[in-house]
Amino acid sequence: MQDLWAALALLMIIEGIFPFLSPQKFRETMRKMSDMDDNSMRTAGIISMIAGLVLLYLVRL
Repeated sequence: MQDLWAALALLMIIEGIFPFLSPQKFRETMRKMSDMDDNSMRTAGIISMIAGLVLLYLVRL
């Protein structure tokens, strides 16, 4: 359970970096993402999940 909390904390830190460093660019990116169609959004989501799983696997070796 401690690993889960640590992972969630890291997720929050990483997600907060971009809007903190460049709020304007972050806003632009969010606007562009909201214009994406559902299939493109799903593709980006599955690629992100697969990359995360591969990274987690490599870290846990």
